Amino acid sequence: MSEISENNPMMDALLQLRCHFTWDLMREDIDLPDLENRILEEINFLDTKFNVGIHNTLAYIKHVRGQNEEALEILRKAEELIQLFHNDQAEIKSFVTWGNYAWIYYHMNRLPEAQTYLDRVEASCKKLSSLFRYKVELPELDCEEGWALLKFTWIYYERAKACFQKALESEPENPEFNTGFAITMFRLDSPANHPSISLEPLRRAVTLNPEDAYIKVLLALKLQGLDEEEEGEKYLEEALNSKSSQPYVLRYAAKFYCNKLCIDKALELSQTALQATPSSAVLHYQIAVCYKTKMVQIKRATNNHPRGRDRGNLKRAIQSAIFHFKKTIELNPTFKEGYIELGNMYAEEGNFNKAEENYQKVLNMNQLKDFIRQKIHYNYGCFHQIHKKSEADALIHYLEGIKINTDNNMFKKNLIALEKLSKKRLHRNASDVESLSLLGFIHKMKGESGEAIQFYEKALELGSSLWLSGTSLFSPDDTQSLASF
Repeated sequence: MSEISENNPMMDALLQLRCHFTWDLMREDIDLPDLENRILEEINFLDTKFNVGIHNTLAYIKHVRGQNEEALEILRKAEELIQLFHNDQAEIKSFVTWGNYAWIYYHMNRLPEAQTYLDRVEASCKKLSSLFRYKVELPELDCEEGWALLKFTWIYYERAKACFQKALESEPENPEFNTGFAITMFRLDSPANHPSISLEPLRRAVTLNPEDAYIKVLLALKLQGLDEEEEGEKYLEEALNSKSSQPYVLRYAAKFYCNKLCIDKALELSQTALQATPSSAVLHYQIAVCYKTKMVQIKRATNNHPRGRDRGNLKRAIQSAIFHFKKTIELNPTFKEGYIELGNMYAEEGNFNKAEENYQKVLNMNQLKDFIRQKIHYNYGCFHQIHKKSEADALIHYLEGIKINTDNNMFKKNLIALEKLSKKRLHRNASDVESLSLLGFIHKMKGESGEAIQFYEKALELGSSLWLSGTSLFSPDDTQSLASF
């Protein structure tokens, strides 16, 4: 930040404030238009008492985008909400808003106004007997920081979790703190977590927020994922009947029905939600997944040989999926799964150049999660194996996915695909050194050292003679490097 200098007393004060400008929110590459759109959707459609923080976040985004006057207007709206819903806690609820005011006025070179808000913070800190001049430790501020972190990107979810946990240490029964913590745990949860890390936080949040339909539909989805679909449907029906936060409830209800393979019902709910939020990248992605599922259903029902009406329905499902996946990445160019799935659909359509383009585009992105990188390699490998009939290229991608060595669902998928393909090649040619070496590597990754040694020894024995004769592309050194991986 160009304004920061060692001899700037005002900047020293600003850096002590607890607000969006000091929470390190822009460390990652973030698609700001999509983020702003998601925040506006939340303000317009998510029925919640906890909406002061989201206005502060929107004001910060407006500043980052160079729209300081708009940012100030949004902070005024935040102040109105504080007076309307939190008048009994107005001073505490205003700390973040005052901090954001001070920073924005400072950036606008309106230093007297910036000083006014610094003075307000200082006076309140003194009143609350804070040890610091411009900073106070309050669970409400931990909560506000948690909401802000949660809104930006998955990179910050662990930090958000820590913020809500800290707030809950002070007030374990606080409905807002429990809601924030439950949503964070839901986003951090995965099928690999046994037991689920979000189930109990979601149950507790629903108990403390019985009118919150959004939390109920998240709990319904979590229960479905844990094979407790009947109980999940109970919460889903309650959420749908509440008429609260409807675009969000409809979106997650559609996901519930898609998981249940009730695709027409899922599409009906999704299209209704889309009328309210047409610029939602997440919703377009979800609709595309429904059409992809419909494609899979048609292919399975026809044993991969659709004719007549089935063939036409298959073509329409693929084209619809492509349309919505394309819309997803148009609205959010950093939506990595959108590129992967768009590549898959172009492959199904037979447009291999477009498929390659999308796989390469996402593979070359920065800050890829291990899971996403593994997912790219798995899907890219399947593309080469199934559509381009290139087993050698498929093996390379499956192997790259395994070498990331993060034990999750995508790691297992890459491992299974590599093993099946290696066995298939070995069945055709029992002296295939590459496949023997890869099977040795696979058994080693599974912890089956005895089987691994057998395959490695056979590969080394055959590899030495074949390499010397020039009939193998796989050298003994390659086998040894795999063995030592």
